[in-house]
Amino acid sequence: MKKSGLSLILNYNINTSIAFVAIVLFFIIFTPNHLFIDLRNLASMGKLIPDLGIVALGVGMLMICGEFDLSIASLIPLCSYVFVTLLMKGINPALALIILLPVGAALGFINGIIVVKTGLPSFIITLSTMMFWRGVVFSLSRMSPISITKYISPHPSFEKMLTGTIGRFPLQVIWFVVVAIILGLLLHFTKFGNWIFATGSSKETARAMGINTNMVKTTCYIIIGVLCAVVGTLQTVRLGSFFATQGVGFELKTIAAAVVGGTSLRGGVGNMLNIFLGILIIKIIENGLILMKVPVFAVETFIGLAIILFVIINNFIQRQMT
Repeated sequence: MKKSGLSLILNYNINTSIAFVAIVLFFIIFTPNHLFIDLRNLASMGKLIPDLGIVALGVGMLMICGEFDLSIASLIPLCSYVFVTLLMKGINPALALIILLPVGAALGFINGIIVVKTGLPSFIITLSTMMFWRGVVFSLSRMSPISITKYISPHPSFEKMLTGTIGRFPLQVIWFVVVAIILGLLLHFTKFGNWIFATGSSKETARAMGINTNMVKTTCYIIIGVLCAVVGTLQTVRLGSFFATQGVGFELKTIAAAVVGGTSLRGGVGNMLNIFLGILIIKIIENGLILMKVPVFAVETFIGLAIILFVIINNFIQRQMT
């Protein structure tokens, strides 16, 4: 079950923190001309990491609850398409984002209700909804990119708030950190967070304790839906266009990031700080290998090997703790 919030954040799965530092030092030393710590490279990573990272934080929390969500790969472009459609109808971008958040929540609610009412594995359910919503997005958009420049340019403050920079520091990083803090507080310092750990550890035991496990799971799916709306908007504003392929591949990378951060695939084990570090580790490995001129098609191979190594190490540590 769950340790006290502060001790869990500081002490649990210390290997993730050590691995993070080791990987950073490795790429600082071995990338040509130490390009890894070049301000331009760090700024570039800062713009890209939140796209995956924000939604991965929610996926990690859902995994602690004992469930998965593969549909994010379709919910992100679907939310992006809805956002662009609202802009094309003349709606202010800030208002469009406000409208989009409950749309994302509704999409997450649909996933949650189907999972808890059918009792079927969430992996299969969300794989199915991913394919369904992807078909909807492809059909509505005809897979054509849609530029939003003319709709966003009259509102420079909105664009700057979401994807602007302070010097070279991307504001997306602030949003990423804010989401991590909010979800971390929710997970480790609230009664609802206790319910998440209890549900993921043993659904039957949690129910015997009076916890509405269906509500807990559905709420976690709703949170992911909201995060998909945020990421869809961030990506669209940053790119200046809608693309039907936004979020493709995120469904597995978010799970990988959570696993690298020590989250158990069986549920009931994990913490937000290490999920945050797991996201950074995945993106740093990806970036560092590219800087070292590893062929693009081989980058995924090395990331896959790294994930296997982390799974083995975390599984060993979890066995020693039980």
